[in-house]
Amino acid sequence: MTPNGYLVFEDESFLDSTVAKMNALRKSGQFCDVRLQVCGHELMAHRAVLACCSPYLFEIFNSDIEPHGVSHVTFEDLDPAAVEILLHYAYTAQLKADQELVKEVYSAAKRFKMDRVKQICGDYLISKMGSQNAISFRNFASSMGDNRVLAKVDAYIQDHLLDVSEQDDFLKLPRLKLEVMLEDNLTLPSNGRLYTKVLNWVQHSLWENGDQLEQLMEEVQTLYYSADHKLVDGGLVIEGHPEVFGGEEDHLQFVQKKPPRESTQRPMSCSSSGSLSPSGAPKQSSRTEWKYIASEKTTNNTYLCLAVLDGTLCVIFLHGRSSPQTSPSATPCLLKSLSFEAQPQELEERLLSPMHYARSGLGTAALGGKLIAAGGYNREECLRTVECYDPKEDRWTFIAPMRTPRARFQMAVLMGRLFVMGGSNGHSDELSCGETYDPVADDWTQVPELRTNRCNAGVCSLDNKLYVVGGSDPCGQKGLMNCDAFDPVAKAWTNCASLNSRRHQAAVCELDGFMYAIGGAESWNCLNTVERYNPKNDTWTLIAPMNVARRGAAVAVHAGNLFVVGGFDGSHALRCVEVYDPARNEWRMLGGMTSARSNAGVALLGELVCTVGGFDGNDFLNTLEVYNPETDEWSDGTDGFSSFSSSSG
Repeated sequence: MTPNGYLVFEDESFLDSTVAKMNALRKSGQFCDVRLQVCGHELMAHRAVLACCSPYLFEIFNSDIEPHGVSHVTFEDLDPAAVEILLHYAYTAQLKADQELVKEVYSAAKRFKMDRVKQICGDYLISKMGSQNAISFRNFASSMGDNRVLAKVDAYIQDHLLDVSEQDDFLKLPRLKLEVMLEDNLTLPSNGRLYTKVLNWVQHSLWENGDQLEQLMEEVQTLYYSADHKLVDGGLVIEGHPEVFGGEEDHLQFVQKKPPRESTQRPMSCSSSGSLSPSGAPKQSSRTEWKYIASEKTTNNTYLCLAVLDGTLCVIFLHGRSSPQTSPSATPCLLKSLSFEAQPQELEERLLSPMHYARSGLGTAALGGKLIAAGGYNREECLRTVECYDPKEDRWTFIAPMRTPRARFQMAVLMGRLFVMGGSNGHSDELSCGETYDPVADDWTQVPELRTNRCNAGVCSLDNKLYVVGGSDPCGQKGLMNCDAFDPVAKAWTNCASLNSRRHQAAVCELDGFMYAIGGAESWNCLNTVERYNPKNDTWTLIAPMNVARRGAAVAVHAGNLFVVGGFDGSHALRCVEVYDPARNEWRMLGGMTSARSNAGVALLGELVCTVGGFDGNDFLNTLEVYNPETDEWSDGTDGFSSFSSSSG
């Protein structure tokens, strides 16, 4: 066919033929320019192919001081057979691994930052999980830091704890034996609240008293459980020095006499704590895992529990018995001391559920009291899937996917519907198409295309119109000054006044009848300047600049102020946050996030600012965290939503 005078031909066999020939060249060592030395085995390949599939190898090749020579990359801790499987996948898009090698393939994929392969391997392991291997799967997922797989394994263990407890792996776990003295006519509660108190007590013993976990395992520990559901260290009660663990709100209550073994203070810095490095060493988290997983009542007043204590998977045997006459008849009060005003070290609460997919450059919005996260980029591809977070259930579910995969875009709510415009689909630099989501029909429909293809543009609603601000030029190197408005009733686009500065990856939102374009970049120079648009006279005006220049930040409105979250300052992903007060025309810094995040999403749920996804400078994120303005603190634990019900009415 020759439409419009052009010859158009598509050879359906070309791709398969070319892929097969390239893989044959790799196996024969022809034209190969990289050697992977894996535990004494040499694997030949073409670095251009590997760089396209492995962001980790791309980083190494991109920093090679002799780019035209043959690169040598050495791995002493990977399985050669697993790396060969990844090479085969890189050339053929076919992943073939024996069941015994799947964990090794996962480990190699983690090193190579091949997130899609990690996900496929994780899903395969989950599909093969049973009572016999649940513990080993959990240990593996924990060592890999895969929260998605961990959540699946823990859910399985919760449903099959007694079956799991009969397996050899379970029997070999460290054991903590607790004897709980009970007041007359009391029985132990068969739920997680009791074990939250027990974890509090263990953490207190390790941090306050300086005990080692191994020491606690050596003998039976005695605790006291009172009628008002408080847990008391039995030894201290007998000595006349009561320590109480777990009040009505299950918070740890003790007098801190010395600092914890590990500092949990977060750095007061805008930059991320880690940086890109070809070493492949995982980032060390300052947060140690403490988690109740599952429990079962085995006999009368005897309980079996599986929990993570200070990062160690342990079994807790808990036996209740009547208390001796020397025990107090009521829970003693907490003693005050000179150090009573010290900040108590609380048990790390359960983390908020992560998204199913890691996403950077995603679109987010609050709709119907829920957080919507759409599209984005996860290293392997641009996504069209859309996830919905319910804060009351701490659960992510999928809604209808977008018609077009897209990343590097923003999303806005207009007349009860979601709107997305432009972005990138991973193949074209910019998109002109847009679509809108109807929550009643759970369906996306197309809207008239933009006049200018654009990526990294800001989007917001103002005066019942949708505005698209700035973005990238066709080469992606220079910001645009364009501003366009879409009327959903007339289904037509109109031009607005241009920005004062070229901007792409700016954060855009509406506040009190004005539209704000915040930061972004002109070319690749990050900006701290901020412009405000007045729709009444179609003008942009510069206002007070931010404290930190940033592109790829996210913005939300709370209590009449703008909250600008994370971003990239030209060298680091940021964790710092600042707020703009329009009445004073000034910016001030707030408490930093738990994770550095650039190109993340943000939305307001109730009175809490929520941010999700993004890129921390090393990994694409699927995690969620919330900011409580009353405490000026960010939290990635479920306690962060404790005020949601009251704040949302």
